[in-house]
Amino acid sequence: MKALITGASSGIGRSFAYLLAGMGYDLILVARRKKRLIAIKDSVDVNVKIFDMDISTTFNCHKLYNKVKKEDIDIIINAAGFGLIGEFTETSLERELDMIDLNVKSLHTLTKLFLSDFVKKDKGYILNVASIAAFQPGPLMATYYASKSYVYNLTTAINYELKKNKSNVYVGVLCPGPVDTEFNKVADVTFNLKSHSSDYVCNYAINKMFKKKKLIIPGFRIKLGYLFAKFLPLNIVLKYIYNVQEKKHK
Repeated sequence: MKALITGASSGIGRSFAYLLAGMGYDLILVARRKKRLIAIKDSVDVNVKIFDMDISTTFNCHKLYNKVKKEDIDIIINAAGFGLIGEFTETSLERELDMIDLNVKSLHTLTKLFLSDFVKKDKGYILNVASIAAFQPGPLMATYYASKSYVYNLTTAINYELKKNKSNVYVGVLCPGPVDTEFNKVADVTFNLKSHSSDYVCNYAINKMFKKKKLIIPGFRIKLGYLFAKFLPLNIVLKYIYNVQEKKHK
């Protein structure tokens, strides 16, 4: 059994690595910070291959795929991503385009490449990490919310196609609320709502993934928020999100 995890050097990606190693999965870990990947490799009792590379370019996504495509991979977890907060007219365009490259283009590329192989052998799991932000527009984090909406909609559509084709391959999306990770520091945000630990989120997600649940939302409060957002008028949702993001950024 073997799993490939992007964004494996910290946060949710790292927690997935330790969890799956504990379940006996050999690992292929991908992230930019080599020392952190080595630290994971040295602390688990399974075979680990590390790729210290920046996958925010489609060229590197293809490069990664070509290096591992002959491996008998059972699970792909696309956990790499980051966020940015601020007024759309004031945030860095370069940084936002980097975010779109990583959160959207890289995830899209890796999902497509590995899914084609999984469909041919009619087995495998792909879990794409999005966010509760995927379900509505996000004033003050406009690009991040839009990127996660892409992940959610892409994954949901693929899941339906696979079901129509009676495929045994699973493609699902994880949409957590606030998680206590380095993401918060990179995005320059502070959450008022209590964050879940990345270990809790990953344990919950893996359990639901193996049950082939297409949409995974850890935590009762987050599920409740998701349901309320579906039925509330958009203007109320936008006002609430703006106020929440404004408090984070202060």
